[in-house]
Amino acid sequence: MKRALVVTLFAAAFGTAALPASAQTLNAVKARGALVCGTNPGLAGFALPDQQGNWAGLDVDFCRAVAAAIFGDPKKVKFAPLTAKDRFTALQSGEIDVLARNTSWTSSRDTSLGLNFTGINYYDGQGFMVRQALKVKTALELSEAAVCVGQGTTTELNLADYFRANKMKLKTAAFATNDETVKAYEAGRCDVFTADSSGLYGERMRMANPNEHMVLPEIISKEPLGRSVRHGDDQWFDIVKWVHYAMLNAEELGITSKNVDEALGSTNPDVRRLVGTEGNYGEQLGLTKDWAFRIIKQVGNYGESFDRNVGDGSPLKIARGLNALWTKGGLQYAPPIR
Repeated sequence: MKRALVVTLFAAAFGTAALPASAQTLNAVKARGALVCGTNPGLAGFALPDQQGNWAGLDVDFCRAVAAAIFGDPKKVKFAPLTAKDRFTALQSGEIDVLARNTSWTSSRDTSLGLNFTGINYYDGQGFMVRQALKVKTALELSEAAVCVGQGTTTELNLADYFRANKMKLKTAAFATNDETVKAYEAGRCDVFTADSSGLYGERMRMANPNEHMVLPEIISKEPLGRSVRHGDDQWFDIVKWVHYAMLNAEELGITSKNVDEALGSTNPDVRRLVGTEGNYGEQLGLTKDWAFRIIKQVGNYGESFDRNVGDGSPLKIARGLNALWTKGGLQYAPPIR
């Protein structure tokens, strides 16, 4: 009898503890009627507005997925374009709800800035772009070349480390914004432009003569790009994290924006839990049963988003590579919904 009472009290106590402890950010977003998402001011494939102000990109899709999970409407997002220098302050101050701006997950950022990374949405690495006319074939030939680099990024440190490790002489020209950095390179103020490899392909497409530039083969760093939220609101951290995992799980299960309606009638337990016809996994997040269904229906799975923004369905045509699912030789792996 005593043992049964202890088990009951234990279950009650820890069952309560397992529920969301705070709904501060979620309630603020709902009251506002829109998610405020910090993004890159303009990076092809990740976050780029067109002439009418319509945003598109891998990070943009993610912001819309969060809105779909909360509101059932992916359009309920306000995009806040941020420089590399200002992005963390905007999140810390509460100006934005989530930072989805091609940001590398590092130990110092994770521990000293008052924010939490919610997962890795893109495995990247720093590279170099040069003019074809320089006839450079490898980054090891860049000693004494002038390198354009953005301020307030991990790129500056990686650049210095690479040149020092290879006993090369470094000349840098640092700029406050990405646009300034790219314009300086294109204007000939430096010989080399360094950034995350994905960003180099995107910026190359925007140049007046893309074929005059080439991305060198070297990748000199690990750049796990992730989205982040403020410390102190575990429920919001869970929501943003599981939006990404839902998109990955959907791709792994073969559930797309085109067939998700059919998935509602599936007998596969994993599919049923994902689309909300079994279990209360949405309620555990403070959302509704069909939270993941809405993401998939209105935005798509991770593979769909990757393809149309940076993959074969986009002008960038970046191979999935490390960003393929773990079942296909990549690193993208999501915990199960169960």
